[in-house]
Amino acid sequence: MLMRFGVLTSGGDAPGMNAALRAVVRTAIHYGHHIYGIKNGYQGLIENDMVLLLREDVSGMLTKGGTFLGTARSKDFLKLEVRELAIRNLQKRNIDALIVIGGDGTFRGAQALIEMGVNVIAIPATIDNDLGGTDFTIGFNTALNTIVEGIDKLRDTSSSHQRCSIIETMGREGGDLAIYAGICGGAEFIITKQHSVDKDKMIQTLAQWKKEGRRQAIIVATENIFNVHDLAEEITQKSGFATRATVLGYIQRGGAPVPQDRVLATQLGVYAVELAMEGIYGVGVGVRQETLVNAKVVDILSEVDDRSPLYELVDKVS
Repeated sequence: MLMRFGVLTSGGDAPGMNAALRAVVRTAIHYGHHIYGIKNGYQGLIENDMVLLLREDVSGMLTKGGTFLGTARSKDFLKLEVRELAIRNLQKRNIDALIVIGGDGTFRGAQALIEMGVNVIAIPATIDNDLGGTDFTIGFNTALNTIVEGIDKLRDTSSSHQRCSIIETMGREGGDLAIYAGICGGAEFIITKQHSVDKDKMIQTLAQWKKEGRRQAIIVATENIFNVHDLAEEITQKSGFATRATVLGYIQRGGAPVPQDRVLATQLGVYAVELAMEGIYGVGVGVRQETLVNAKVVDILSEVDDRSPLYELVDKVS
């Protein structure tokens, strides 16, 4: 039976979104279905901004960062009457299934549509890696590589100038970028909302290291915990360890996806289409221990992965 799919990317962009779009489009076409690209996330759904996609439209997209459909955050989508308009736009095109690609906000939008009877499948794509239902989200590994490259370079210059460097990562409420990057970069201190550090004790430790002749130290912190520039100044004044802060910012979202994200995006894109063909909706897809899995979106939104083994690892080696 011929199906009509809609696909959109929403929220913060993540490397690998284009790879996921490519997989969704090519898989749908492979099975003889039609697929519409919805521009600029849920806002495009509201504005009926859709285009029929062909195989050649996603040619070369596997290696490109960002999302060729565009993305946006739509506050209007929180309103019931606006979602009803979006659903009418899907109905005008006779779209049988909607595939959404994004992070926490995208999944919440998906759940709102699911509760209104729309056939939705959600694909996790966020550099924050803060969604349940999967070990890793699309884009996380690429952002992680960007951060680790930055840490490695900062360690070189910190050692040359006998400095302490603070690196602020993205992550919102989650600490995965900081914790994984800190482990990979050999950070002396890793600070997240789930793994707090006594600031005064940290400064005392840095002061002692300075007296002992240590040449450098690395601190990795998730955004919105400290003003890292103020912290750098305080460490400099109280420990004698000259300290500089680097906020990596939006560079973490950019760049070509690394191989892990290209593979993950392809796997999840194909899987999402095939689930829809089986009539399985209301779910998000993911990977657990290298196995493709799906779970109800509402359950994914309430799930919290246990990161305590990673924090225990940090405490032992930092």
